[in-house]
Amino acid sequence: MNEVRIIGGQWKRSKLPVADKPGLRPTPDRVRETLFNWLGQDLGGWRVLDAFAGSGGLGFEAGSRGAAEVRMLERDAQLARSLQQSKARLKAEALQIECTDALAWMARCEPARFELVLLDPPFGAELFNAALAAAVRLVVPQGLIYLEADREVAAPEGLEPWRSGKAGAVHYGLFRRLG
Repeated sequence: MNEVRIIGGQWKRSKLPVADKPGLRPTPDRVRETLFNWLGQDLGGWRVLDAFAGSGGLGFEAGSRGAAEVRMLERDAQLARSLQQSKARLKAEALQIECTDALAWMARCEPARFELVLLDPPFGAELFNAALAAAVRLVVPQGLIYLEADREVAAPEGLEPWRSGKAGAVHYGLFRRLG
């Protein structure tokens, strides 16, 4: 079992376990550090959705930096249990973890619910465009959507590219909701 380390905030240096599962590749430290430099170190008051939580690195990082609410969605029951265990260990009260299909959950979620949506779907599943399209209506106007993919993904209607980068085979970017 590998692990990822939370980079900043109240749980800085805490470790999260990473199960050895096909398709599970946690966001590299360097990419998470860049993302949270873009977002700012303090996410106080933000409502965040981590739609394909996996190891939980992105969602726990947001919670560590003061997000008021972090909802983490993970379809794999074993991974969801691991996230619950990490939540309990860190006493992460602002985090809510659901074992569910992210696209189905996003389809039924109320609109304009989050300031930030984090999307890191499995690379082989071809969910990038569907996940982005589902997330557009979930963020408030001027809200942000982060996407990690194995290639550049164009902004769908309603979003503008804001920042982007590449680390190895990982393309990552922030989109801002128009309006």
